[in-house]
Amino acid sequence: MAEVEMTIDGIRVSLMNYQRVVMLKEKMAERYLPIWIGPAEADAIAVKLQGVTVPRPLTHDFIHSIIKTLSASVKSACINKLDNDTFFAKVTLISNNKPIEIDCRPSDALALAVRVNAPIFAEERVLNKAGILLDPETGKPIEGKVDFLQGDTAIETERKEVPTETEGNPLDVLKLRYAKGEITKEEYDQVRRDLSE
Repeated sequence: MAEVEMTIDGIRVSLMNYQRVVMLKEKMAERYLPIWIGPAEADAIAVKLQGVTVPRPLTHDFIHSIIKTLSASVKSACINKLDNDTFFAKVTLISNNKPIEIDCRPSDALALAVRVNAPIFAEERVLNKAGILLDPETGKPIEGKVDFLQGDTAIETERKEVPTETEGNPLDVLKLRYAKGEITKEEYDQVRRDLSE
């Protein structure tokens, strides 16, 4: 089956249930592939995308170190299957000039790929089942399975600079700070109430 090259367009946080969705986008087209991931996995991807330095290696940094130590390299990551609303992925390693495919969760494949700048792919059949188009002005889904991206319940957390406290709409700053984990839900709720008064 054909593989389509993708890029990580961003990570969204649902304000309804605080779940994360990584948004993959076709490199040469406008189709998106939204994949639900956990908060820790979202942070592992976001830390690298944002160029944040951490004092100690995270799990995916550790995995990358193991791969390098064993004289292997990461060739690519691929979202290769969708079964019962669960995405599957594989990471292809090169060891002794031979490809080795390893089954994994999409979030782990993506977190590893961003650490080594490996290309990310999705199988065409997966895109045909779960790919969506987004309205360029509103960012809302206009085609595809969209039951998990309702209206304005998601906010972009990646590929945007976080405004300082004195810039931009205070509610937008608050949303971004919460999405990045800089403040707790309780702090978010309290400041949001204060801003509404």
